[in-house]
Amino acid sequence: MAKGKGFGGGFGGGMNMQAMMKQAQKMQENMLKAQEEIAQMETTGTAGGGMVTATVTGTTTVKSIEIKPDVVDPDDIEMLQDLVVAAVNEALRAAAEKSQSQMSAITGGMGGLGGGLF
Repeated sequence: MAKGKGFGGGFGGGMNMQAMMKQAQKMQENMLKAQEEIAQMETTGTAGGGMVTATVTGTTTVKSIEIKPDVVDPDDIEMLQDLVVAAVNEALRAAAEKSQSQMSAITGGMGGLGGGLF
């Protein structure tokens, strides 16, 4: 090893670790804020032309299910069950897309700095 060329000698071309730590802290704060916003977010999914509507939160909790009376047929419970499942799945997919989009805007598409460091 050349004299004066220890581990910090050319590390990042004089990278300012303090500035890097501030930037990482800011990103972490933004991610926490986004996670809070996602938890408050609601998305809906529908099935059967709007006969069944499901609303879920950004944290994938089913908040409500609305079923129009016209779709209730005691002789065809399976269809109603299928419509409920389809509406819930659509709402969950929409919630996942929104939350992923919001987090990607903060992390620049990395999904988490350093593979989950934050």
